Amino acid sequence: MGSIKVRNPLLSKKLKRTETRLLIIDDNQIRFNQICEQLTANEHRVQAYLLDDIKNFEKQLHLTWDLVIFGRAYDMKIDQALTLIRASQQPNLPLLLLKPDDYDATQYTSYVRKGIYDIINLDYPERFYFGLIRALSFSRLQQSQEQLMTELDNAQSQAQALVEDSSKAVAIIQEGIHAQANAEYLQLFGLKSEDDIIGLPLLDLLQPQDITDFKFRFKKVSQGQFEHGHFDIHSQNPLLAQQNPLKIEFIAAADDAIQITIDIENTAHNKAPTQTTSDKATAKPSAYQLVNRTLAKQPSSDNALVVFSLANCPDSIFQSDWQTTKNYFANIKNFLKEQTNVPLFNVSNGLVVGLFQAESPTILESKLIGLNSLTKPQLLTVDQHSYPLNLRIGYVPLIQDIQNESNFEQLISQGFANALPKPQEQHNSGLALNLSFGESNLNVIEPAVAVPQSYSESAIIAAIRQSLDRGEIHLKYQQLYDKQDTNLYTYEVTSGFIFNNEWQPLTGLIDLAEDPELAIKLDRWILVEACKQLHNFITQYPEAKLIVNLNKFVLLQDRSFPEFVSKLITIIGSRISHPLILQFSEEDISQNLGDAQKQISLLGQHGAEISLRDFGHSIYSESILKQVDIHYLTLQSALTEKLASDDSTQELQEQLSIYSEIKPIEVLLRDLNDMNLFANAWNVDARFIQGDYFQKKLDHLIDVQDQ
Repeated sequence: MGSIKVRNPLLSKKLKRTETRLLIIDDNQIRFNQICEQLTANEHRVQAYLLDDIKNFEKQLHLTWDLVIFGRAYDMKIDQALTLIRASQQPNLPLLLLKPDDYDATQYTSYVRKGIYDIINLDYPERFYFGLIRALSFSRLQQSQEQLMTELDNAQSQAQALVEDSSKAVAIIQEGIHAQANAEYLQLFGLKSEDDIIGLPLLDLLQPQDITDFKFRFKKVSQGQFEHGHFDIHSQNPLLAQQNPLKIEFIAAADDAIQITIDIENTAHNKAPTQTTSDKATAKPSAYQLVNRTLAKQPSSDNALVVFSLANCPDSIFQSDWQTTKNYFANIKNFLKEQTNVPLFNVSNGLVVGLFQAESPTILESKLIGLNSLTKPQLLTVDQHSYPLNLRIGYVPLIQDIQNESNFEQLISQGFANALPKPQEQHNSGLALNLSFGESNLNVIEPAVAVPQSYSESAIIAAIRQSLDRGEIHLKYQQLYDKQDTNLYTYEVTSGFIFNNEWQPLTGLIDLAEDPELAIKLDRWILVEACKQLHNFITQYPEAKLIVNLNKFVLLQDRSFPEFVSKLITIIGSRISHPLILQFSEEDISQNLGDAQKQISLLGQHGAEISLRDFGHSIYSESILKQVDIHYLTLQSALTEKLASDDSTQELQEQLSIYSEIKPIEVLLRDLNDMNLFANAWNVDARFIQGDYFQKKLDHLIDVQDQ
């Protein structure tokens, strides 16, 4: 009898056949050499690169790597490395951490939750090697999966073109020779079977009049420049005399082949305007196909198609030039992608379908409810100009697989007519009070100070009143990054409205100083709407909390404000003790320090925490910090900008050290809108960091890492 050898497949020679590419972050050349020697001693071919600074790391991430190994770095922390990897072209690139000198085994779980693949120890060479191999195997598996999915997409596109669309003559070309064709292509050229065309040169069939131009275009296409692949030709083939001109299109196919498509609807005897091949490629069949592929790649127990369409289109778009009109419709999908963070599919101009998925019906409903904010009038930026955007949004649950294109169209029709669920439709809402402003149990209390009426109301104040009456004040939510990985779902809330086709922020708006009553009414409305959003969002993320920016009048003149906040916190129904953080400006507090102290103390007794924004801009900052019971500080932008250089970063850290000596407090750095500022934020003792680099300000609550 023969013997059976049982071996770990990870130790096979498969991983050794391909060069291993390592990106090593460390300040020790000896450790770098040890890592490379471990692999070469086991017959691996290794290409490794050593660095210890963040700028070089970001540059190297533009290349393809198998693994990242993190040891010690001059100006980079492990969190920074993880952030940059997630933002790169290889977001799933495994990162291994060399065991730190101060490592505690109880930290293992926290490191893994951060996104580290594993912790490896050079002191145990064999164990180190096996850990490296496991990570390498996973990395190669990820790469293979991505490659296979790309090939599958190409194959499915090819199959759909060859089989489903009878209005297209389609063939596959390899090095200028026919390799495959559908029945319409064979019929077009008078051929009886596919065997008759295999091996025939493309030029022999097409016989273009302008052969020089055709060869030039085909050469560009063969080099991957498919922008040259859609054009008309006049053929000298007598079989095609009545078909001229031929509308052809070249696109990429699997295995470095090229697909040629001829639109056989556009013939000389059929002059009626028809869809071009290019238009068809991006219309309903393509959307149906892509939705099914996405469902196959990432199956979920609960799915819904959300239909986004234009409620109306501004006249200014049709009065603009063609490029502006074209870009307006193209940018709708970009806007929705930013706002939803889900797979989106173009169905037609002004009609986009999004696939929403969740692990339960309740969570799916919560996601759909959150989309109601997008039905407010929006702004769409086109070529640095703002244009109105008004969306109609509906949805349809996906109970079973989409059977065919006709079924897909039926679903779109249903979704178009079916409005999004509203908050009051939640089965487990538990609302004790009506949260709508005005006719609720939470009426506005008249301010203690009478409002002067001697001024003429400005245009912007009138616009605020109108927007408030219509419920068209926008709340913008921006997720914070917690370096401690504890409060992952904390969001800052700012507000604004559309004024003269431009975005107008409300926080700190000078015009509101003329009308304290309106300012109070506005802030109460903002709080109610924010709490409604939070109440819905905690269905998905129970630990979510909000930092809401408010003006001074609601703090200083609205004497029932603490009780109002207490009711709101009850209504939110959060399981955490302080889901609501109220944020006021340092300047407003400094000018009214005595009254502010009393009201802030009352708010604390009623369950709210307090934050100061634009902190650190005056000589009184440290004094305010000593005297006022606050929990968070959001630094002014000028302090954040110090992160742009090493010297000024050190200055910022020294300032933060002074604040921490006065009082233990959580510091927030805002406006980190580029990689350099966001990465350097790890070099100072500020717990929370935020900015467009991590997440832009959105109209509803969403986890940027959800997809």
